[in-house]
Amino acid sequence: MNAIINTDFNFPGQKSVYRGKVREVYNINDELLVMVATDRLSAFDVVMPKGVPYKGQILNQIATKFMQLTEDIVPNWLIDTPDPSVAVGHICEPFKVEMVIRGYLAGHAAREYAAGKRTLCGVSLPEGLKENDKFAEPLITPTTKADNGEHDMDISREDILANGVVTEEDYIVLEKYTRDLFQRGTEIAASRGLILVDTKYEFGRTKDGRIVLIDEIHTPDSSRYFYADGYQDRQDKGEGQKQLSKEFVRQWLITNGFQGKENQQIPNMDEAYIESVSERYIELYEKIIGEKFVKADISDIQNRIEKNVTAFLNK
Repeated sequence: MNAIINTDFNFPGQKSVYRGKVREVYNINDELLVMVATDRLSAFDVVMPKGVPYKGQILNQIATKFMQLTEDIVPNWLIDTPDPSVAVGHICEPFKVEMVIRGYLAGHAAREYAAGKRTLCGVSLPEGLKENDKFAEPLITPTTKADNGEHDMDISREDILANGVVTEEDYIVLEKYTRDLFQRGTEIAASRGLILVDTKYEFGRTKDGRIVLIDEIHTPDSSRYFYADGYQDRQDKGEGQKQLSKEFVRQWLITNGFQGKENQQIPNMDEAYIESVSERYIELYEKIIGEKFVKADISDIQNRIEKNVTAFLNK
């Protein structure tokens, strides 16, 4: 099964490359960024040893679609997508926070709540909530943007401002953009029979000083979705929610004794499991986007990407 695990391109005008958990970002003449969405699978901030075929294409195409569906309310970095797994955009200076917004008590927030915590990133949580309950209004719970291999850490608005991570003037813009994007994402999800539970956004500043949305948006790696049909009935019965997100991978890892903690071994993912993850990502794409997923040719992915990106840059 072909999958992009690592890339080592030398594009025209290339000055440097940054390798994140999933994406590899090439700097072209300090003007453009070529962002390659690999097929690497990350969970609990740990990259799994094996890649998932089509995952990069899926993430790239979902993010591209949602950039287009939100550019009227929030400007973004994107210029074009010359390859199914590649986005090209304006070079930006990233803000060192990830703007996490939560409409429901799920995932990390639910685990913290179950451990007895009633404050998350400086935001107070009410007593008496059940896992997957809806909040009265969405909560912004930022994290610090970690460098390679490090865990993202929860941080409060107050600490962000006190430590000068982001100026108050800029942070007000980030908060507004985060709420606007989440509202638009919620509306689009509802039209697909889904609930956008929580998500994260990353922002950067362009050379001309604009604050823009960067990286991915509303993908199953950065977001959690529930099926709307039967949501309340499942809550009333105390049942788990039917969801579309990477949470199924996290739960499989937890069941197999791994949560990214020290001295824990990553369980073996055999070919059958990897194939099932690939199929699940395709299902996620089709439900979130509302269109049939068209598989790109993966017989020689590296060469395909190199040819497509080089042709774009030479135009």
